[in-house]
Amino acid sequence: MRRSAFILSLPLLALAWSPAFAAPAKPAPVSALVKSVAIPFKQFTLPNGLRVIVHTDRKTPIVAVSVWYHVGSKDEPQGKTGFAHLFEHLMFNGSENSPGDFFEPLQQIGATDVNGTTWFDRTNYFQSVPTGALDKTLFLESDRMGHLLGAVTQEKLDNQRGVVQNEKRQGDNQPYGLTEYITLETLFPKGHPYHHSTIGSMADLDAASLDDVKGWFRAKYGPDNAVLVLAGDIDLKTAKQKAAKWFGDIPRGPAVTRVSAPVPTLPAPVSAVMKDNVATTRIQRLWAIPGLNDKDAVALDVAGSILGGLSSSRLDNALVRKEQIAVAVSASASLFEIAGMFTVSADVKPGVDPALVGKRLDEIIADFLANGPTADEVRRAATREVSGKINGLESVGGFSGKAVSLAEGLVYSGDPDFSRKTLIKFGNIKPAAVTAALRKWLSRPAFSLTVEPGERAPDAEVAAAPKERLAVAPPAAPDAMSKSSGSDRSKPPAVEALTALDFPTIERAKLSNGIEVYFARRTGVPTVKVSVSFDAGYAADPSNGLGTQSMMLTMMNEGTKTRSSMQIAEEGERLGANVSTGATLDRTSVSLSALTPNLAPSLDLLADVVRNPAFVPAEVDRIRAAQLNRIAEELSEPEGLAGRILPAKLWGTGHPYAIPASGTGDPAIVRKLTPQDLSAFHKRWLRPDTAKILVVGDTSIAQLMPLLERSFGSWEAGQGARPVKDFSKPLPVTSSKIYFIDRPNSPQSVILAGQVLDAKGSDDLVSLRAANDVFGGSFLSRINTDLRETKGWSYGVGSGISGRENRVSFSMSAPVQSDKTGESIKVLRSQLADFLGPKGVTSDELQRTVNGSIRELPGSFETTSDVLGGLTQIVNLGRPDDYYERIAQKYQALTAADLDASARAKIDPKSLIFVVVGDAKTVRSQLDAVGLPVEIVAAPSAK
Repeated sequence: MRRSAFILSLPLLALAWSPAFAAPAKPAPVSALVKSVAIPFKQFTLPNGLRVIVHTDRKTPIVAVSVWYHVGSKDEPQGKTGFAHLFEHLMFNGSENSPGDFFEPLQQIGATDVNGTTWFDRTNYFQSVPTGALDKTLFLESDRMGHLLGAVTQEKLDNQRGVVQNEKRQGDNQPYGLTEYITLETLFPKGHPYHHSTIGSMADLDAASLDDVKGWFRAKYGPDNAVLVLAGDIDLKTAKQKAAKWFGDIPRGPAVTRVSAPVPTLPAPVSAVMKDNVATTRIQRLWAIPGLNDKDAVALDVAGSILGGLSSSRLDNALVRKEQIAVAVSASASLFEIAGMFTVSADVKPGVDPALVGKRLDEIIADFLANGPTADEVRRAATREVSGKINGLESVGGFSGKAVSLAEGLVYSGDPDFSRKTLIKFGNIKPAAVTAALRKWLSRPAFSLTVEPGERAPDAEVAAAPKERLAVAPPAAPDAMSKSSGSDRSKPPAVEALTALDFPTIERAKLSNGIEVYFARRTGVPTVKVSVSFDAGYAADPSNGLGTQSMMLTMMNEGTKTRSSMQIAEEGERLGANVSTGATLDRTSVSLSALTPNLAPSLDLLADVVRNPAFVPAEVDRIRAAQLNRIAEELSEPEGLAGRILPAKLWGTGHPYAIPASGTGDPAIVRKLTPQDLSAFHKRWLRPDTAKILVVGDTSIAQLMPLLERSFGSWEAGQGARPVKDFSKPLPVTSSKIYFIDRPNSPQSVILAGQVLDAKGSDDLVSLRAANDVFGGSFLSRINTDLRETKGWSYGVGSGISGRENRVSFSMSAPVQSDKTGESIKVLRSQLADFLGPKGVTSDELQRTVNGSIRELPGSFETTSDVLGGLTQIVNLGRPDDYYERIAQKYQALTAADLDASARAKIDPKSLIFVVVGDAKTVRSQLDAVGLPVEIVAAPSAK
């Protein structure tokens, strides 16, 4: 490929800048943007009823394989809630002709975006794979569709039951984690398909038998109840041949009777109050509404955006910006196949009477119903929806790519093109239609739910769990679907020749004030991603000013010298642009996601936010309250508590890295920060001589540079030398120890562990990271396989090597069921000792890691955001431009001995520090049996 990197001078650029590149007078109309979201497709149906959709996209040598079964939790029979989701897990545990874990061959072939999900109406499985691995992938997917039951054993059922129950505990353990149960059983009456949650109840999961789950599969998982989507580097002819080869011999399943039910209406308003370990009171208003195929669906979606979804929403402007009685608000229409939910929510500002917030919430809703939206509000909501869809469709697979759009349309609406047709409706929607839908559906009685800070009941899951379910008996079917003949399944097909990664050419230029610009062209969708990156990061926070940068960054979007907070939000929405701020420990960035037709005015908005934040005192007070609430939320979460303790123990008080990765800071300091403090930090750290501009997208550097020069070229650094972070503080000498934080009534414990390593982020860490992949960095890693797949004590555990520029660390994370906390720590320690000692990397582990790391490279850089992330690493860590193209050679040269040597040289288990957050009643005595010193640590306070 072409590998030219060059410097453009400004006079040359001026010649290239024609009026065609000037900022448009107004944003591109929504109707023009909708034209960008068409997904050309072909479809066919196999004789067994399997519907297949094909979309060709040759930009990357990968194919998204997505299988959607038209079955979800709404189809579950009485007493068997959680079955659909439980079976999703079982289908990853091997089939008759591929008996091992489904993730093992997928990692070998370099699959990316690998997952499966279950919701009310469907279960899906998806992965994006190199084109040469498509046959092997289709072999795997077809084998678990037609040849599964012989591989489903009682042992696998018991194991995955434990995993699912720990997934449930993990969700329930979060603040507000129990609200879904009471919401569903209140809005949807007994017997309604949506009356119970997808995760199900503990009792029903406990009662699931092997015969039950096999009957569920026979009844629901036939090819005639499924859709296969192949999107990417494939054509119709090839798709027909491969679909018939691998799926054509699978017999049809029994006829599936579709579940239906009317949209329920509460007979009278309902109110409920719950107590939970939350930072602040949350007030909600909820209604059941029609599903996504209803004529009012688009209008209700737009209404949710205008009321509480847009940055400039009615609720944001009134309750957060003007009256400052709430710290966060939202509103949205969640649209499912046969019904949906409209949710309005406000988190009360601490110190404010919740009754006042509830009253104002109801008044704003009532006013919205009475007067409806403006044309500008509707246009902004529609633009946001379309721009979000355009960005999502850059990927062929994953959670929101083209395969998802096509499959959803066919499964839910009988039309793969449903998404594009819906976006046309967004472009044509009128205020009157939104008003009519609001009055029709939100004038009915509402469910008012209030969640207050307080101690959650120990048996909250049992109390909140639905008691009665929809009775749907599974139809009879043959005992086995696996007695089909056809393709040779004696062994999986080989992986064919694969195409190596072709990372885009990096072009360089420089603005007149010296800011370096790095650009990589990426076409396919009309979007551009920009990152103005500063050498700062949360490590730049002064030790006596922790939280300064986080508050300063939030303030940057809350008003400049020429635009108010609302004007910034509204202008971004009209442009379909999103300006966001963020930081890691090492870098601070202000980022832009823009539509190419609106790039020029979007860059102007970005530049104003970067260069001219106003730090208006009234806005500072508002953002201060929001940040204090964020800290309180952090301290109400088990992971947040652990993340507050571990860094200080690893790095030592006063070290730039000895702070929570969230950067939210010390509440005592945040309470005292002034507009002057924030302005001073901005001037010191966010300046042109600490900045680089990185751009990836559908434009050219000749078009881009005049726009950047106009927006950023006149920016001057001001007085004072360029600031430098101080990493001279010596690190503490650590030895293994457990720090324990009591969190009463937690159904799970969170275990974090860490150790500082003698290495920098810019070092060559390929062999060390590969070793970590084997130990804890992948789904098939040793510790995840042991604690999740073998023992069923966790929903997922892992380890990682941080990417910090000055010094990296090794860490482990394990949320586990409470009664297995002590034993889990023993397992982690034992596994690490074995890995660093007598049981080093095996040849199979090496092969899987090397193959996966090489083959997944093209899929890892499929999108503009992916490329921007890679470009950022190349620039910040001083890598060569072809680093990601040459890294395959490094992987190929690795040996098991290399991985063992890297891990043994860097990781010292005797220095590993553990932080545990859990319920002392259950956990404390277990920790004494681990064999390490235990120190009780008081939970940090947000006061």
